[in-house]
Amino acid sequence: MSAPLAPDLAVLDDRFVLDEREVRIGNRVWRLECPRSVDDLINEADFERDERLPYWAELWPSAIALATAVNDRDGTGGRALELGCGLGLPALVAASAGFDVTATDYYDDALRFARRNAVRNLGRDIGTRLVDWCAFPGDLGHFDLVLASDVLYERRYALLVARAVVQSLAPDGVALIADPGRAALGSFRDACVALGGRVGEPRDARVEGCSTKREITIYEVRLG
Repeated sequence: MSAPLAPDLAVLDDRFVLDEREVRIGNRVWRLECPRSVDDLINEADFERDERLPYWAELWPSAIALATAVNDRDGTGGRALELGCGLGLPALVAASAGFDVTATDYYDDALRFARRNAVRNLGRDIGTRLVDWCAFPGDLGHFDLVLASDVLYERRYALLVARAVVQSLAPDGVALIADPGRAALGSFRDACVALGGRVGEPRDARVEGCSTKREITIYEVRLG
């Protein structure tokens, strides 16, 4: 299924030592390329400026749980947005389900890996956008499905993510937020309600073959 890589994606072979993560979602095996060592990506200047760390380069259990939740949806004619896409697994599964996908992240390289993984697994590119939650763009439009996995690991992200979710939802849209009990979860839920959203009861998510000690839950957010 693999298609030729665009030059900006092919150059990742030269810039990184690559590894591959294999994960089964439903009846399909997804093979995601990623940097072999996350520690090698830590940049002291980036951290000093805004405490930026390369969390995007890991395939987190919450991303697998979220992708599993998306897998059975029919996205024909719908639009999907992923916030903090990292390697892109939920976005790729949404694209496979028929959604017109826009994957967003704070890191250019995360977007390149998401696109590269799309080409490797879907045979085509996906739409991406570099997004800073502190200055969330007003021209992304509205989406039938908004996705985010394990993005609430800093308390300051609660309001930022809530604003991004509520701003991005179409009137009948739904956001799926996968979370393993991070620090900002409660504040995020409160912020969604304050901004006009409605947060459903959490449901447990199972991740096959994952040894994580955290219980992952998925929350649905809709406009109130």
